[in-house]
Amino acid sequence: MKFLLVLATLWAAFLLSAAEPGVTYVDHEKVAAALAKGGALVTAQDLLVSGSHRDKAGQVEVHDKETDVIYVVEGEATFVTGGTMIGGKTTKAGQSLGTDIKGGDTRHLGKGDVIVVPAGVPHWFKEVPHSISYYVVKVLKP
Repeated sequence: MKFLLVLATLWAAFLLSAAEPGVTYVDHEKVAAALAKGGALVTAQDLLVSGSHRDKAGQVEVHDKETDVIYVVEGEATFVTGGTMIGGKTTKAGQSLGTDIKGGDTRHLGKGDVIVVPAGVPHWFKEVPHSISYYVVKVLKP
């Protein structure tokens, strides 16, 4: 429920700032496919919504201008935020990937959890015991 409130608030802010406000609808089949394999659901000037699925750990990420709002739909993972990224390399403008985090906060994420990772903060799906499906709302800074 928290995620829906966060998403609704972000989406309302986007619509109020748009020159020509509109409604975006994504049908359940596209949503299900994105949650099963990963994929974009909504792309706007200052907002991206994606469905994601993992069955293994990822790389450490740092986004210079993207705040990630993550809502777990199914599964669980160990998620690390903050600290210092180790082995970081710029992979594209505004994004670095690394191999580890020194320090940081470790959390267990499970179904129904929401976590917001501000731009510039290292984050990492460190362990995924089975699988995890989640939505990511990326709020883009100008």
